[in-house]
Amino acid sequence: MRMDDRKQWAFNTGDAVKSSPAVTGGTVYVGSGSLESDGRLHALSAESGQERWAFDAGGAVESSPAVANGTVYAGSNDGCLYARTAETGREQWVFETGADVESSPTIVGETVYVGSYDGSVYALSAESGQQQWAFSTGGAVNSSPAVAGETVYAGSNDGHVYALGAETGRKQWAFNAGSGIFSSPAVAGGTVYVGSNDGHIHAIDARTGREQWAFSTGNGVFSSPAVANGTVYVGSYDEHVYALSAEAGQEQWAFDTDDAVESSPEVDGGIVYVGSYDGHVYALDAKTGREQWAFDTGAYVRSSPAVANGTVYVGSYDGCVYALNA
Repeated sequence: MRMDDRKQWAFNTGDAVKSSPAVTGGTVYVGSGSLESDGRLHALSAESGQERWAFDAGGAVESSPAVANGTVYAGSNDGCLYARTAETGREQWVFETGADVESSPTIVGETVYVGSYDGSVYALSAESGQQQWAFSTGGAVNSSPAVAGETVYAGSNDGHVYALGAETGRKQWAFNAGSGIFSSPAVAGGTVYVGSNDGHIHAIDARTGREQWAFSTGNGVFSSPAVANGTVYVGSYDEHVYALSAEAGQEQWAFDTDDAVESSPEVDGGIVYVGSYDGHVYALDAKTGREQWAFDTGAYVRSSPAVANGTVYVGSYDGCVYALNA
């Protein structure tokens, strides 16, 4: 299949797309914007790419939207978390933090968890936006919270991964990775997997906070791990995508791109989909790491792919959101 044949549609937002799409109910929700401009939250037809509505935020929308119970939630670099009606884009509520919100919200039950560059992790009512609790770290929280059981896990640029009580925000433990954490934790089988700017992927016991193993890459790890079938998939600024044994951290394969990999892998149907700053979206065999196909956007791909109904949705710094035949 030629590259042009793989593209189903492309929607031009007019600005860089760093946000990762969320696909639900036949609609793609994604943010756009850069430091030089205000951003937008877009709702696009998953089938055609036609824009259904767009919301103008006061800053770039680098946060990846989350959708639950008819509401789409997304942060903006204007310091706010927005809740909009998924169907129409009508405002439901706005919660103002003290700095940029690049963290992507996580919704569990009736609560929204999100981080802010003001250094805090917040728990908000999903219905009203009322603050339930806030936990202050020692650095900006770009990491998106992960919730497992009664615990919220989030990284901070102060170099720690925090385990917080989901109901109270009380600290259960803090793991010192030694350098800033932009990666979002993934929790599977009682283990927290997360990347750090110290160049490692860390595996941490979810209950105690003790390190189980660490795998060293050649540069910072801003990509968020994906865990599937006993394997951890993650990218690194050393220009590789790695597949590691979830139990021991042993390398199973490494795929070499031509630039940094900040995009977080998506695993679907035995294929790993991931973007690279070399401008490509890659489809890799999950077992072997062999390239199945690559699509060239012509600009950085920091956005993490979303897969739905045989289609890969992803954004690029060229300003477009792409729908690609998986």
